[in-house]
Parts: sequence; structure tokens; C-alpha cells
Amino acid sequence: RRPVASGQVPVAVAYGTGAVLAVLAPAAAALLCNAATAAAVGGYLVLQLAYCMALKQVLVVDLAVVASGFLVRAVAGGFAAGVPLSRWFLVTAGFGALFMVSAKRYSELVALAGLSGETRPLLTSYTPGYLRFVWQLAAGGMVLAYCLWALEGGTPAGGEPVPWRQLSVVPFLLAVLRYAVFADRAGAGSPEDIVLRDRPLLCTALAWTVLYGLAVAGV
Repeated sequence: RRPVASGQVPVAVAYGTGAVLAVLAPAAAALLCNAATAAAVGGYLVLQLAYCMALKQVLVVDLAVVASGFLVRAVAGGFAAGVPLSRWFLVTAGFGALFMVSAKRYSELVALAGLSGETRPLLTSYTPGYLRFVWQLAAGGMVLAYCLWALEGGTPAGGEPVPWRQLSVVPFLLAVLRYAVFADRAGAGSPEDIVLRDRPLLCTALAWTVLYGLAVAGV
């Protein structure tokens, strides 16, 4: 349950805490990391404020804004770590975020059918068919972008190393298909539970990590 909506946290306390953190977060990012990280954190705060004030009431835009929030956080992490972010990483992360957000909304809509007073008002403006289309489209875009990234790197001259990057497509695709099982059953309402508790998904994630690590190491 959401703390403020459920009454566990008073509205005044939430506003006060949010205002303090909105000032401290960019300042801490600039002090501990760099200006780019602070700008990303500031952009994230503006995005969230716009969402809370108005954008959460706009069909489709609400999905895009929530997904963009995950993408901005990934960008901020790259800035903070000083790691260059490829265009394919950004595309994959963006579609991946939209996939999980739309699958979550789809699961909520199916699970709470007929209980419009107990869920987000905008959620009932969607149809299950539309949200299913969105998460399927996002899943396809994510897989395509990842495959393009994996195939982008050529083989270094003078050798034929094992194509670890290309092989990493297999566990990546299996992980997407595994998560899609829960989405199709309208069981993706809590993405964190699926990601952290589903053993087959964890195994495919581990396999992907190993292959990706070997690709980075250039073995």
C-alpha cells in the first residue's frame, strides 16, 4: 500500500520531507559526483513533480512519464559512475521500463476489475487489450534494441573470440519471455517480487551476467 494514500504518512509530513529532499538530492549529487549527475537528479525531480501535479491524469503520457523516470535514474547512475552510455543501452532501458510499467498497469486493471473506486482513477480509462498491446510492443522493442547492440560490435582483427555479446541474447530473451508469462497472467502487479523471487528468472539473469562479464573482459 502507498503510505500517503493509505494514511500511514500524513500529507504535511510527506510534503515537508519531499521539499527537503528535493533540495538536498541535487546538492549532494553535485558535491559527491558531478554536475551532470546533479542535472539528471534535478530533471528526475521535475519529471516526478509534473507527474504528480498533472501528467498522471493524461492517458498514455502517464505510462511514458513513469517509464522515463526509470530511464533517467539509469542515466544518473551512468553519470555518477563515469560510464559512457550507448544509444542502444538507452533504447533497451527505455523499452524495458515501458514493458514493466505497462505490464504492471495491465495486471492491476485485470485484478481490480469492477473496483474502480479502489484504484487509480485513470487506470479504468484503459482497456486490458490496449495495455496488453503496449507491453507486447515494448517487449519487442526492447529485444530488438538489445539484439542490435549485441550485433553492433565487430570481431577484432587477427582473432575469432567467442561471441559472448551475441550469446548473451539467449538468456536476455529467455528472461523477457519468463517475465511475460507473469504479465500474460496479469500477475506482474509487483515487479520486484517477480524479479527477486522467481528462480528461473534469477537463473537466466545469472547466465546473462556471466556472458556479459566475459564480453566486457574480452575473453
